Amino acid sequence: MKKLSEFKNYKDRQEYLEKLMNISLKNIGNSFIDEEKNVHCENLIGAITLPLGAAGPMKLKGEYINGEFYIPLATTEGALVASVNRGSKAIRESGGANVFAYRIGTTRGPVFDVESIAGNRKLFKWLHKNEEKVVETAESTSNHLKYKKMMIKSVGRYVFVRFYYDTANAMGMNMATFATEKIVRLIEKETGLKCLSVAGNFDIDKKPAWLNFIDNRGFKVWAEIVLKKDVLKNTLKVDAEHVFDVWLSKCMIGSAMSGSLGFNAHFANIIAAVYLATGQDAAHVVEGSMGITTTKVLPNGDLYASIYLPAVLAGIVGGGTGLKTQNEALKLTGVKSSEEFVEILSGAVLAGEISLLASETEGTLGKAHRQLGR
Repeated sequence: MKKLSEFKNYKDRQEYLEKLMNISLKNIGNSFIDEEKNVHCENLIGAITLPLGAAGPMKLKGEYINGEFYIPLATTEGALVASVNRGSKAIRESGGANVFAYRIGTTRGPVFDVESIAGNRKLFKWLHKNEEKVVETAESTSNHLKYKKMMIKSVGRYVFVRFYYDTANAMGMNMATFATEKIVRLIEKETGLKCLSVAGNFDIDKKPAWLNFIDNRGFKVWAEIVLKKDVLKNTLKVDAEHVFDVWLSKCMIGSAMSGSLGFNAHFANIIAAVYLATGQDAAHVVEGSMGITTTKVLPNGDLYASIYLPAVLAGIVGGGTGLKTQNEALKLTGVKSSEEFVEILSGAVLAGEISLLASETEGTLGKAHRQLGR
């Protein structure tokens, strides 16, 4: 039996597996349209396809965007695109949503074995005394990376350091890793202390955590809308008071009862669909699933609704964003920067929350999935 890595191209690997397993991988092979040299996937045998829908236009105004936008959503879940599309309509009919993105920075968090409390103090003092040297070391690894800050925590003989970087239009985990590795080598050389792992789960990468919720990661993003009374009635088929009751019982009390790190209806649905469509690292849906939806009934019967995403990891260059179909989907949004992308993403999440909460309030969740999801 051969190793797949021994084959020179994906076609040979595909044909070998077809003969070995006595199966056909024709569609997997035919779906691959990129040049193999441009794809970051080991033991490549082809590609898979996902249905792609577009929702919108959605009217948004933010720090970086102002206009109407379409949202690409790659999903196999019937009713999801329709739901975001309905939420987009409600946003548009209510005059548009306000959005805002703030860059926190991509993080990498190594762990050091310092052997004692004295070693803890030694590393703490060295880091603060030599931060300029740390900055210079980090930024020497890339013309696009800027050091932002660090956080230091310790327990027993272990010290965790969380470094934050501005990685421009890339999501930037590789950039953050390369910079942190060089910082680690500097620390070990000058202090004699040993780094156990460049990623000590203090990043905290691709895992739900209160640290990311409270101190944030990547971008933190907000979106808000005042849904007009007549839009609630005619487009969403609900009223503000009943939506508020569902939101309170579901997103707040239900989430608290279950110990959830997300106080929302379904952030992950929209985050995952947009990420798959645009070539983002899909595992970062974990951070994207966290966040809070809030609602408030206004005296005139309108409904204020907002979403807050504390840790959004996304970019418009690097990773899978250069793949042909994903790049086309990215172009559909019309964005020119990562800030613009995450502001549009926040609008999509808001649209999804509005529509799902309305559907659950109206009691049509099952009906929609029977019609569109089966």
